[in-house]
This record gives sequence, C-alpha cells and structure tokens, in this order.
Amino acid sequence: MLVADPDVSAMRLCTFEIKTSLGRHHRLGAVTAEGIVDLNFACAWLLFQQGETRPQIVADAVLPGNMLQFLQSGETGRVHALRTLEAIKVATKEHLQGVNETTLVYFPDQVKLGTPLPNPNSVRDFFAFEDHVKMGFDKRGEPMPPEWYEIPVYYKSGHHNIIGTDEDVLWPSFTERFDYELELAVVIGKSGRNIPKTEAGQYIAGYTVMNDFSARDIQRKEMKVRLGPAKGKDWCTAIGPVLVTADEIGSPNDLRMTARVNGETWSEGNSRAMYWKFDQMIEFLSLDDTILPGDIIGSGTVGTGCGLELNRWVKPGDVIELEIEKIGVLRNRVVRP
Repeated sequence: MLVADPDVSAMRLCTFEIKTSLGRHHRLGAVTAEGIVDLNFACAWLLFQQGETRPQIVADAVLPGNMLQFLQSGETGRVHALRTLEAIKVATKEHLQGVNETTLVYFPDQVKLGTPLPNPNSVRDFFAFEDHVKMGFDKRGEPMPPEWYEIPVYYKSGHHNIIGTDEDVLWPSFTERFDYELELAVVIGKSGRNIPKTEAGQYIAGYTVMNDFSARDIQRKEMKVRLGPAKGKDWCTAIGPVLVTADEIGSPNDLRMTARVNGETWSEGNSRAMYWKFDQMIEFLSLDDTILPGDIIGSGTVGTGCGLELNRWVKPGDVIELEIEKIGVLRNRVVRP
C-alpha cells in the first residue's frame, strides 16, 4: 500500500497549457514554491529514479496527465502525486531532468493556467445563501417559499462550456443584461450513492472559485414559466484559478469572498453565510443517484454577490475578478463580439 508523508497532504492543482512544435497541450499540474510541476512527467522521473524500467507507461497508469483522469484514479493518483511533490521539493535543480528530456517544473510565466477541470462530468449549482434567495423573490414580488428551507435545491448547468482564469468570456448575442455570480464550488473526487452527510467530506477532492455567468433578461423569462434557468445560464461558467485540496482549505465554512469589477470592489461576503452546507448538498444529491469524480457542485451566489442584487451591470470590456480566501483570484474579461 502506498503511503504519503502525513505532513504533506495539501495540493493546489491546476491544468496548464504549454506550446510545443506539435501544438498546444493541456497538462495536470501542481502550483508549488518550486514552480508549476508537471505531475505526470515528474512521476515518471521519480519512478525512473527508483529503478522502474517503463517509467512513463507506469506514470500514465498511476498519475494521468489530465485532471479528470487524475480524479478518477482516486487514492492511487493522490498518493503518487504527493510522493512526487515530496521528491521534487528535495531534489536539486541539476537532477530535475525528466525522462526523454521532458520539463518537470515551469516558471509561472512559461505556461498559461486554464480551467482546472476543462471537462467535468456535470455542473450542478445549488441555491445555498439565504440572503441571495430572499432578494430574488423580493425583486419578483413573491414571498420566500417555505420549501427552500426543507431541501437544498439545485439546477444543472452546461458542463461543456467551462473556461478558466484570464480567459475572455463572450457576451451572448441574446442578452442585454450580462451578470456575474460569486460562488464557492467543490469538485467530487470519489464515486458514491446515498451518502450520509457525516461521510460527505470524503467525496470532496477540492475547492475552487466559480463564476456562474448569467443572462438576466433571458433568465427572467424562463423563470416566469417555472422552468430553468437554462439558456440564461448554460452558455458559460468559469472556475479557477486552481483546485485546492480539502487539506489546505480546512473548514470551507469561513472563507472571505470578494468580487471586483475593473479593480473596484462590488461584492463582499463569507461562506459562513451558507444556509445549506456542502455535506448536506452531497447527501441530498446522492439520494438514489450516483455522484462521480469530476462532478462540480456550486454553492450558489453569496449575498450581494451579483450585479442583480446591486442593480449594477457589467459592460463589454469590463474585467471581473472573483476572489475567495485560500483559493485565489478568478479573472475574466467580458468581450462583446
């Protein structure tokens, strides 16, 4: 059985893009003090140092080079990643030459961070912050439904339209009311079904920042017919800049959350205001249903965490920065084609 150093269990995982003579490639990485480590190539390097005769083939099996396959590899991948990072930390620079002369560690300016999970299995977004929910019903002139306090409701968003930090978000042709939403999200790292909330934490691979971009005018029409949101949300979601493992986050229930537009603070909140916690969401979501590694679960918008609540609207050319304590800044520029 593989065992990692118990004192080194936290990781800041990413997907980074590199340019090669064969085109652009996206690789699983870890952001460290040494730089951005290519986990798959570094694992092959470590296996070679330990005498493995087929290091790259074995590394591809135990620590794949993309995020979704890494999550699907479960405990095997996690332990190999931790052991690899331990070895990189103590290695001297002259020994950091990968198998087949691959690069193991990059400086941040040598690569571009993408969305940590480019191809999630699903995106389910909850409605967990009471202040935000109340505001929405107030604006529609409707009372707060008592059912909201009975179950943690969610909707399914477009899992194929995911972008990362420092990527442009395109203003859809069908809306005049573009909005951001400041959210905390978890990524599932383990399959499960009918999971009690007391065990839900075991299924969380890590945490990231999520911007649930919204077309408010289309969303308003959808909600009037009591269906959706769908077109008002599905066209784009941003997550990033990294996926921070639960070990590094500690409690997810006391994280500062901030949104800035063109450097001006528009929204401030804290994850402690979540009425429904992630363990409750996972318990409800998995009732007679299976969650899978690579599923994304959003918290919903923190109170004041969108332009709709503030009656302020982003414009083409604006730069939106969402920041959550211990995770980082998710930055996107709004571009109208």
